Amino acid sequence: MNTANRFVELRDALLGAGQDLDAARHAFRWEQPQHFNWVRDYFDALAHNNHRAALRVVDDTGLDQSYSFTHLARRSHQVANFLAHQGVGPGDRVLIMLGNVVPLWETMLGVIRLGAVMIPATTLLQRDDLVDRLDRGQVKAVVADVTLASRFEGLAGAPVRIAVNGIADGWVSYSESEQADTQFHPTVPTRANDLLLLYFTSGTTARPKLVAHTQTSYPVGHLSTMHWIGLRPGDIHLNLSSPGWAKHAWSCFFAPWNAGATVVAYQYDRFTARGLLDVLVRTGVTTFCAPPTVWRMLIQEPLGNWKTAIRELVGAGEPLNPEVIEQVRQTWGITIRDGFGQTETTAQIGNPPGLLVKPGSMGRPLPGYDVMLIGPDGAPAEEGEICLPLTPRPIGLMLGYLDDTAKNADAMRGGYYHTGDVARRDADGYITYVGRSDDVFKSSDYRISPFELESLLIEHAAVAEAAVVPSPDNLRLSVPKAFVVLAEGISPTRDVARSIFQHVRSRVSPFKRVRRLEFAPLPKTISGKIRRVELRQDEMNREPITLRRSNEYWEDDFPELKTDG
Repeated sequence: MNTANRFVELRDALLGAGQDLDAARHAFRWEQPQHFNWVRDYFDALAHNNHRAALRVVDDTGLDQSYSFTHLARRSHQVANFLAHQGVGPGDRVLIMLGNVVPLWETMLGVIRLGAVMIPATTLLQRDDLVDRLDRGQVKAVVADVTLASRFEGLAGAPVRIAVNGIADGWVSYSESEQADTQFHPTVPTRANDLLLLYFTSGTTARPKLVAHTQTSYPVGHLSTMHWIGLRPGDIHLNLSSPGWAKHAWSCFFAPWNAGATVVAYQYDRFTARGLLDVLVRTGVTTFCAPPTVWRMLIQEPLGNWKTAIRELVGAGEPLNPEVIEQVRQTWGITIRDGFGQTETTAQIGNPPGLLVKPGSMGRPLPGYDVMLIGPDGAPAEEGEICLPLTPRPIGLMLGYLDDTAKNADAMRGGYYHTGDVARRDADGYITYVGRSDDVFKSSDYRISPFELESLLIEHAAVAEAAVVPSPDNLRLSVPKAFVVLAEGISPTRDVARSIFQHVRSRVSPFKRVRRLEFAPLPKTISGKIRRVELRQDEMNREPITLRRSNEYWEDDFPELKTDG
């Protein structure tokens, strides 16, 4: 099988399916080849005499630079040769710690061409995080911005250190790659099951897991992501995501370039909704992806004042709230489409173009994925853990957790990959997110979805962020408690607490409603995910449970609400 031709045939079948999800799912058939290298087998053909912009880098100061597919392919040859000259070979692991700068994309392409392994890392990492990554990642080389070099001083590992945008003692300058040969000649073929990417997940409950992806699981698997977003050849795509996290590879690298689209990289010192909206207009973005936090900021602006060329809007990172979707639809006439995936996979579930969007639902299984909901008894259920059958194994599923055999065995138990996320499926096959299996809890024997309550809470004008966890209760065993971060300019008063209680009370059944509320900052991982585990443990350890904390209010404190449940 000619893998390059087969990949293009599969991509074109998805593009040809248009807005027919069932046809797209039927078209997705990938026979695992012996060898595959996404850059050599696909990107080179895409880039041949292709002077359209592959990458466009912009910022708020007026910077606007474009780089063609042909240019980036040539640079990837040079970077591969440069890395090889430094002693990096196929299978060696390269930690990449860069912002949204051109060398990031050049290095990723060069590493793939070489047959080496990428470990993307956020520039926010500090020394303890780096020690863990250098050790468990068995890093051979580091490519980092020169301003980050000091964080590596005295750390063992990574004998090859390459500095971007400057020179540092003991580091090789990345600029030397510009003098390398423009033709790279591989010494060995790249096997399809060779490692390509290692991701350290954000670790909301424990130390980061080490997720391993192959030369096919992300490059080929992200055809599902391409279909979910609705990317087409010639599109201009902006995904607001920071380098180092899986979503950046999803939508700033593989998915748009699988479609032959232009990637827009937006640099900024301080994010503002208006600055982003200006960029959307200035660059002519046609497809746009942003997390719910950004969408909530955008709807605070008069969106109608920005006349964009956007055709497709998607949200990722956490489920979207129906109110946000409706506000954007009323202004721009476009529906933000939700989706679901993990670092461990590509996009599994989504609302692709043409699928009727049901408010609150993540959509239906995407091409390449069969999704089962498995109940606590291990049997299929209408509500249960989102699981992927391993026969046949989804192409977009990780190889496994690299250095934890017990965790890997648990995740792959019973013939399924277990996501750890709970959802429910309706009669039409639409799947609605309930929450992380560790976060869903019982109150008076009723199952409580933190996400459902958090979605209601942030609809209140005073609430910027919220997290719901169980709080011990002598009568009900536990009750829902909300930790709330208030919007800018709002003070944590009794009146605000009463208003929030009333807001939730008027929208949910009595057994679900928030019974306690505390105005407090939310603990988060380095990637910005809320660490509910810390809040939950703190609540369970409180003594006595009847004592109010500072800025804490209970529904019982407001008899005027006439609590009846």
